[in-house]
Amino acid sequence: MIKIGIIGGTGYTGVELLRLLAAHPEADLRVITSRGEVGKKVAELFPSLRGHIDLTFTEPDAKSLAGCDTVFSATPNGVAMTHARELLKTGVKFIDLAADFRLKDPAVWEKWYGMPHACSELLAEAVYGLPEVNREKIKKARLVANPGCYPTAVQLGFLPLLENDLVDTQHLIADAKSGVTGAGRKAEVHTLFSEAADSMKAYGVAGHRHWPEIRQGLDAVKTKPVGLTFVPHLTPMIRGIHATLYARLTKPGVDLQAVFEKRYASEPFVDVMPAGSHPETRSVRASNVCRIAVHQPQGGDTVVVLSVIDNLVKGAAGQAIQNMNIMFGLDERMGLDQAAVLP
Repeated sequence: MIKIGIIGGTGYTGVELLRLLAAHPEADLRVITSRGEVGKKVAELFPSLRGHIDLTFTEPDAKSLAGCDTVFSATPNGVAMTHARELLKTGVKFIDLAADFRLKDPAVWEKWYGMPHACSELLAEAVYGLPEVNREKIKKARLVANPGCYPTAVQLGFLPLLENDLVDTQHLIADAKSGVTGAGRKAEVHTLFSEAADSMKAYGVAGHRHWPEIRQGLDAVKTKPVGLTFVPHLTPMIRGIHATLYARLTKPGVDLQAVFEKRYASEPFVDVMPAGSHPETRSVRASNVCRIAVHQPQGGDTVVVLSVIDNLVKGAAGQAIQNMNIMFGLDERMGLDQAAVLP
């Protein structure tokens, strides 16, 4: 059994970790921290976990966390980097669900997140936890930076095209939509029901924090900078990411369906749908699956990729557990093979 601690168990990604780990056959939950809910039973705050988790929220305490085999940090940006150094010294494997270790350049981090990095010496060691790209590195990692939700959907959609040199990499476009849980479990006017329901809007058009993360991943494929326009949107749904990706083909006559099917044939959590499909966010709700469809409208020189995930699962907690499974030599599907919830 893997002894597990969670720093920050009260947000949407934290409770999703709890839900999934409660059913994981090798997970032994030991510590769940929350500065604001110390002394409260987990099942009192989240009745959905009654009968599944009988633990109490505690203060983040290095000593108790050091007794775990792995620690997940499901905290706001800037918190994990204050815990990582000390915990890694004790031999704990650390998985951060926020952005603290995703960007390799501390100057880029400071620009986009508005704070200096507290342990920049660990950035080079941190492994970006996209299993479909870094599985072998994740196996040996002690520090994993779990990818963001938008970056997961966008990178998985673009990767086969870039890896096979099929498109103009200077004019990539990602038009992505997210449910309101992507904004976190906090009270803000723009996510109130009466503000977000029956409406959709773009945001962060001038620049979104996930842009440098996506670009860093795509740059790594080409070993040179790509040109990426990324526009996120807030949609009136609870869960889900839908990324519509556009690129100009540079090699005519390629069977794009075959390219995508070959790339993801052995990936347990990427489903390339039949030609002509239109994946829906509800088809992945509460599952760790990314469903992808590839189109070439009117047989022209533009390729359109549709990529959908659940932002809280494959875009956060599920992918984190997938990484844990890989790090501990388990079947990476363990605890994650649930079918999507429909309707």
